[in-house]
Amino acid sequence: MGLNIKPLADRVLIEPSAAETKTAAGIIIPDNAKEKPQKGTVVAVGKGTKDEPITVKVGDSVLYGKYAGTELKLEGKDYLIMRESDILAII
Repeated sequence: MGLNIKPLADRVLIEPSAAETKTAAGIIIPDNAKEKPQKGTVVAVGKGTKDEPITVKVGDSVLYGKYAGTELKLEGKDYLIMRESDILAII
């Protein structure tokens, strides 16, 4: 990726997955009713701290809390930046 951002310490930059646009039954979900995605791909990672080394790496698919992180818009795309501790699992 050509992003010009480097998270500091134990922070991780995540590109959220696209929100579901249809239900399993085929009903189209309008934009204002879409759930905020809780899954994404790690785009950049910090160096970690002395006590907390980073365990995720660029390219990992991760699950995170519904209200975790801070939303950013870089180069026309939406991203989240959060502490690694806000990540629940690598999938």
